[in-house]
Amino acid sequence: MRQLAIANRHSRLRLDRRGLAAAVATLDAHPEKFRGGCPAGELSLVFLTDPALAKLHGDFLADPSETDVITFEGDPALGAAGEICISADTAATYSRKHRRDFAAELILYVIHGWLHLAGYDDLRPAKKQVMRRAEARAVKLLQAAGVRPAFRLVK
Repeated sequence: MRQLAIANRHSRLRLDRRGLAAAVATLDAHPEKFRGGCPAGELSLVFLTDPALAKLHGDFLADPSETDVITFEGDPALGAAGEICISADTAATYSRKHRRDFAAELILYVIHGWLHLAGYDDLRPAKKQVMRRAEARAVKLLQAAGVRPAFRLVK
């Protein structure tokens, strides 16, 4: 089983660490469905506010705009699969605007980052469609396994 480091840097976010671990373990158990899956090693999940993720976006990708997910590849030789940085604020805004469940949107961001580490890319339209299909497979996989991490924002 993969080592998972979860950091909640969003003061209003309440998350389900066991559910997150179960979701990642479920994805990891099916690498054949996702180009071999996320590389071996510790995976870090960091939940942030919009301003904090926008700062990372600016510092590392020269684009200070808000975004939903940033994925940093790790070094498997050093035991690191990578780090997935996720904006809980963007998930909340998107879920309200599109009348989606907040927890479902946030786990989709975790899936999205995991898929980036598995080699998926969404910068060009054709590749974006391939990634969207992989996201849909991952969501169905988690649903079939009964894995649904609980997330909520408190006031």
